[in-house]
Amino acid sequence: KMAAPSAPGPSQPREGLPTLFIPRTAAEEQRVRLERLMRNPEKTVPIPEKLNEWAPRPPPEFVRDVMGSSAGAGSGEFHVYRHLRRREYQRQDFMDAMAEKQKLDEEFQKKLERNKMIAEEQTAKRRRKRQKLKEKKLQAKKNKLEQKKQEK
Repeated sequence: KMAAPSAPGPSQPREGLPTLFIPRTAAEEQRVRLERLMRNPEKTVPIPEKLNEWAPRPPPEFVRDVMGSSAGAGSGEFHVYRHLRRREYQRQDFMDAMAEKQKLDEEFQKKLERNKMIAEEQTAKRRRKRQKLKEKKLQAKKNKLEQKKQEK
């Protein structure tokens, strides 16, 4: 009997194909990703765009099925009401969070302006002090020259 040419089995790596490597830690996974990126440095890397913030759906302009308070409502009406209520609470929470964020942003901007003004005042004060010292030195130099002239 003739033996068939043996194909590489699972224990033998095939020629030209990379061996499968399963990273066990986050560091190994990061290293594998970096190696894959650096195999072809000319290739452009896709950088994902910043995701938009979640915003609730606006309330409907016209509500067709207004819930009444009459007895005998169907068993599914409660679930519809519950979903509507949940959505409205989400919308209100979102608006409160946005108002809070806007308030914090305004406070931060005011604080930045205040710090900028304080820094400018300090700089101006130090500039005046340096200028005063400079003028004092110049005056002392002039006085010294005048004294030398008078002595001669």
